[in-house]
Amino acid sequence: MKVKFYINAEKPAARAAAKELKALAASFGLTVAARGRADAVIALGGDGTILRAVHECAGVPVLGFNLGGLGYLSSVGRGDFGTALQMLAAGRFTVSERTMLEVRKVGARRRKLALNDVVVVRELSGHAAVLDLEVDGSPATRYMADGLVIATPTGSTAYSLAAGGPVVMPDSRSFAVTPMNPHALAVRPLVVSDAVRLTVTSRRRNGRAEKIGVYADGEGVFQLDGDEAVIVAKAPIGAKMIALEGSDPYETLGRKLGWSGTSVRS
Repeated sequence: MKVKFYINAEKPAARAAAKELKALAASFGLTVAARGRADAVIALGGDGTILRAVHECAGVPVLGFNLGGLGYLSSVGRGDFGTALQMLAAGRFTVSERTMLEVRKVGARRRKLALNDVVVVRELSGHAAVLDLEVDGSPATRYMADGLVIATPTGSTAYSLAAGGPVVMPDSRSFAVTPMNPHALAVRPLVVSDAVRLTVTSRRRNGRAEKIGVYADGEGVFQLDGDEAVIVAKAPIGAKMIALEGSDPYETLGRKLGWSGTSVRS
């Protein structure tokens, strides 16, 4: 099996870890590729590193080794790097297909993919954005908020969760639409099927158009003025993520988010 290491070259700890792990991988019978195609990519770093690896190594299964903080996407901790390499060499893993989002500006051909989320957010103005949401062409609601986070199940534990959105398990066929600081108490996150097409339109407020930024996995891709819109839908391709034998998404969720069960006693 041929593997390639993907690191954040600006971090000395990542470079040092990669050097050590390449030698360890070779000792387990894995072929380490310096360049070109590989059977798997090992991303060393935090979730940001994994997102970049997914985009730059499209179609190749990715396994995350956590050198960062929380690292929800980085499923392998420092103490388990050697064991993970052994399991990879022995074929003790599965590859799951993670849903990705595709976003494009109405009237434009350029498209951008996102594994975690698409964020539509006001820029430097102190005013709330006015955003209309349509689901498959049907008006759903109007938000007055700082913005919206449209998250995949994979991205539901990232920005969306911080904004108050729900946790959606990786095998769920749905998206979470979470408003950021909405100006109404009744406004709550919305979970929709991943088969729908979402249209978000920036509206003028009192004749004024706020500058709205559109971000895909944290990368700025579009700017919206008044009455301009973006379409967000399931991408035609997904991301391939490696799950080692015995991994449990519920255990990972509880461990990473610090869930320890109820404090209510009978």
